[in-house]
Amino acid sequence: MSTAIVTGAGSGIGRAIARRLAEDGYTVVVNDLDPARAQAVVAEIGGDAVAVAGDVAKESDVEAIATISGETVDVLVNNAGHVHQTLFEHMQVADFDRMFAVHVRGTYLMMRRFLPAMLKRGSGCIVNIASQLGQIGGIELVHYSGAKAAIIGMTKALAREVSARGVRVNAVAPGPIETPLVMALSEDWRKRKAAELPLGRFGRPEEVATVVSFLASPGGSLFVGQTLGPNSGDVML
Repeated sequence: MSTAIVTGAGSGIGRAIARRLAEDGYTVVVNDLDPARAQAVVAEIGGDAVAVAGDVAKESDVEAIATISGETVDVLVNNAGHVHQTLFEHMQVADFDRMFAVHVRGTYLMMRRFLPAMLKRGSGCIVNIASQLGQIGGIELVHYSGAKAAIIGMTKALAREVSARGVRVNAVAPGPIETPLVMALSEDWRKRKAAELPLGRFGRPEEVATVVSFLASPGGSLFVGQTLGPNSGDVML
């Protein structure tokens, strides 16, 4: 049976992706910073799903994930995220560093750990969860927008390196989605953002999971280095 790892899968988009990939027939390794949340998702999925707690920004925790998942990973979804809202002029160095640690360093460490085995086999799929704010920016979210833009750039560059060797790397850049992370932002921000969206609503986690499922499927075989945008029309490319 094929194996998929989903980081930050204890809630929100990650939880929906883990559930969807399990429905698609994958044995899912559910990672989250909170072990109780990871275990809860595994209980929902059932079957051969396994939970592993860990911070993807730490090399030792990434190794712990690899110990649980094994070397043969078919799909890697780098979804672990962190959100913090502040004007740039009030942003602390620690706020900036943590944002880039989770999103950029975490994505890098996970890809560095699991890509070699994919290349050795000549097959694999990596999906990095970015954000439409990495494409257009967001008020009070300079550090978040910058980190997500970095993920998009990393995705394109790595895809150019490894696609001819059988590993497809793509990104998904959701718009505002009804998740705990987004709902933690101020009500004023959420009202302003909803008013900007051509579709007139935030998305649901399951709608993002559908896109990841497609990219991991044979139907997504021509998608390389792409950034797909389930974003309620916030970004139109």
